[in-house]
Amino acid sequence: MGRSSKVIERDEVVVRFSGDSGDGMQLTGTLFSNTSAVFGNDISTFPDYPAEIRAPQGTIGGVSGFQVHFGHTEVYTPGDYADVLVAMNPAALRANSKWVKPGGTIIMDVDSFDDRNLEKAGYQTDDPITEDKLGDYNIIKAPITELTKISLKDMGLDKKSILRSKNMYALGLVYWLFDRPLEHTKEFIKKKFAKNPIVVEANLKVLKEGYDYGVIIQAVTPSFHINPASIKKGKYRNLNGNVAVAWGLIAAAQKASLELFLGSYPITPATEILQELSARKDLGVKVFQAEDEIAGICTAIGASFAGDLAVTTTSGPGLALKGEAIGLAIIAELPLVIVNVQRGGPSTGLPTKTEQSDLMQALYGRNGESPCVVIAASSPINCFEYAFYAAKIAVEHMTPVILLTDGFLANGTQPWKIPDLKDYPTIKPKRVAEDKKDTWMPYHRDPESLVRSWVPIGTPDLMHRIGGLEKDENTGGVSYDAMSHQKMVDYRQNKIKKIEDHIIEQDVLGTPESDLLVVGWGGTFGHLFTAVEELEEEGVGVALAHFNYINPLPRNTYDILKRYKKIVVCELNLGQFVNYLRMNFPDIDYKQFNKVQGLPFTVVEIKDHVKKLLEE
Repeated sequence: MGRSSKVIERDEVVVRFSGDSGDGMQLTGTLFSNTSAVFGNDISTFPDYPAEIRAPQGTIGGVSGFQVHFGHTEVYTPGDYADVLVAMNPAALRANSKWVKPGGTIIMDVDSFDDRNLEKAGYQTDDPITEDKLGDYNIIKAPITELTKISLKDMGLDKKSILRSKNMYALGLVYWLFDRPLEHTKEFIKKKFAKNPIVVEANLKVLKEGYDYGVIIQAVTPSFHINPASIKKGKYRNLNGNVAVAWGLIAAAQKASLELFLGSYPITPATEILQELSARKDLGVKVFQAEDEIAGICTAIGASFAGDLAVTTTSGPGLALKGEAIGLAIIAELPLVIVNVQRGGPSTGLPTKTEQSDLMQALYGRNGESPCVVIAASSPINCFEYAFYAAKIAVEHMTPVILLTDGFLANGTQPWKIPDLKDYPTIKPKRVAEDKKDTWMPYHRDPESLVRSWVPIGTPDLMHRIGGLEKDENTGGVSYDAMSHQKMVDYRQNKIKKIEDHIIEQDVLGTPESDLLVVGWGGTFGHLFTAVEELEEEGVGVALAHFNYINPLPRNTYDILKRYKKIVVCELNLGQFVNYLRMNFPDIDYKQFNKVQGLPFTVVEIKDHVKKLLEE
């Protein structure tokens, strides 16, 4: 088919789909992302869900969005501002117009811009373009709803089913705008609705007609062309952080030759890990959906005592409920992986929004001296890596490990090159050697690592009890001796400290010899790295130290920090990591840059803040 007379060549483009939570924007964005990935672009996505399951239709609170950033070079963030916004109703326009680049393209379903919907969205006039000061933008006023109705009027579908198809019309138009093939989406539709041929036919019809509408308007609307990216050969799939966590845990169980057990309770935004693992009975995964958060972790502790690779998953408030049981796993010295997908707090807070809210809770949210390993993933796809290594540390060092992700990582996607498990190390549970069984005691330790042996309950000749009371340093029997308590507290603390010998040293990206070091941790990596990369391209040398291992910190942390004249720690909270660094390295001066809006950083705001610091 013919293309627009004006085709804009771009290295990368950001598209945001937005509408009511019932408009299918998540599916539309996912299909567009997958098609772009199949085409060969590097991509990064960010779904933005409303907090309420079914917010009032047509209101800003009910707006659901999906942003995708794709290009022919590597992309690390979903993008700050959109080149193209698809707004299916006035609320979607009002909520998102400020996130469109000046001069960008806005596709509006004009059929939904009636007086009632304009009023619901908070517009004071019937001219949202003027009211939102969008006169300099490329506005495509497409009658998407009406054209969908016309297209499907003779197919015998009810009104509700017809309206459900309008997202496919919008998707077809966006496919034309970016010269994307329709084949991948056609195959998806045929497979998804295989049991309902009329729905297949309807969706394929409006998808094609949406594309054809683009051909009709091409004389007045520029289109975009983005070349495929140069990526390593291999099998890829588009993966989000929650699924990556699930698969990393499965891989760890296989490398450890252990059964994987998940004891968990559904909670946004961690539920998908529970769902994914519950579908993996074919790989020997055992899943127990408990009645509450406490029961979830307690069943996991029981599974660990029985010799399984045990996991529990949760989000902020759920981690608080699990605090006492984590303390039990620490004093019992049993391996356990606790995945905490952080969200905005406190309490129920912002369940669908992202925030680095729980670092201090992960580090100190238990009574007594109860050190726990804390690791933070930093991209949707490296959630696989850190889930794997969280399990490895838990098993080989007989300790609970808290893996922190967040809503941004959990729901965002990237292309993931499917790895060969041969490239991953074997995980070796610490078992009792045959020649040591006669002298074995439950809390005898390896003199170097201070790790005790892991004996599954019921092992012949090695029967024992463990519990939550303080223990004798050898037998594990209950002990109230003062010096014994001191020894056990020291053992548990030093055991965690020694793990720094088994993790990689901290690296520095950007310009290592610069005056200013940007410090981050966890899910802010993409935005911080992109900001540093762009500053370097502008001739501003800045270094970046981004942390994944929080407790223990990499052993070269202090050596890095003391090299820089200025250090700015950037986090999506009020300063939890910077205060942790102040506690550990109090002789260093730290600046901080914090944001608590339920949204990721933007690259622009990071760059502006860094430039301001350099000018001071």
